[in-house]
Amino acid sequence: MNNTKSAMILGSTGLIGRNLTNEILENSEYRSICTMVRRPTNLSHPKLKEVVIDFSRLSDNASEFQVDEVFICLGTTRKQAGSKGSFKKVDYDYVVEAAMLAKAQGVQRIAVVSAIGADSQSRFFYSRIKGQMEEAVSSIGIPSTYFFRPSLLLGERKEVRPGEKMGEWLGKVVQPILIGKLGRYRSIEGEKVAKAMVAFMKNSKKGVHFVESDLIQKIGSL
Repeated sequence: MNNTKSAMILGSTGLIGRNLTNEILENSEYRSICTMVRRPTNLSHPKLKEVVIDFSRLSDNASEFQVDEVFICLGTTRKQAGSKGSFKKVDYDYVVEAAMLAKAQGVQRIAVVSAIGADSQSRFFYSRIKGQMEEAVSSIGIPSTYFFRPSLLLGERKEVRPGEKMGEWLGKVVQPILIGKLGRYRSIEGEKVAKAMVAFMKNSKKGVHFVESDLIQKIGSL
C-alpha cells in the first residue's frame, strides 16, 4: 500500500496517545499525522504537524479534521479533573465534539479509546460516562466507528497516578488467574492498544464496533 493515508490524534500526550503517535510515524502507510495538544511538545518529525489548541474551542480548528482517520485518546480521572463536571467535559464533551467535527469533514474511519465495562446505565460514574460517550459518538454516523475498551493500562506515564500504580501492581498479581472469560480483565500495555488501533483501522469495516481488552491484547501482540 502506498503511503497515502493521513491521520489525526487527539490525546497524543497520554499513555496510549504517545504510543499511537510513534506507531503511526513509523508506519509507511501514513503520509502525515496531525496531533492536537494543549502545550507544545519536543517531538519533531517530517510527517508530524502539531497544533496547539484550547480544547474548549475545538471547533476553531475544524479544518484540521480533513484527514482520513481520526484517533481519539482523550481521557482523565476524576481526581485529576477535580470534579465530575470537569471529568465529563474531557471524557464526553470533547470526544463527542471531535467526532462531530470529523463527520462534518467527511472522515470515514474513527477509533476512540473507551474503557472496559463502559455502560450508559452503569451505577458507576466513570463507566456510565464512557457508555454515554459511546452511544453519542455511535449516533453521529461515521461509516467505520471503533471503540476500544482496554482493561487497566500498563506503561510509563508522564504524570504520576498513585491509584493507578497500585492498580498496576495488583493487576500483575492476579494476572495468572484471569483466564477464559476473565481474560479481558488482564492488564494491558498502552503500546499494544496503539498497535491494535492501527491494525483495525487498516482493515476497517462499516458499522459500529466494540473491541474488548482480550481482543486488543491478541491483535496488539501480533
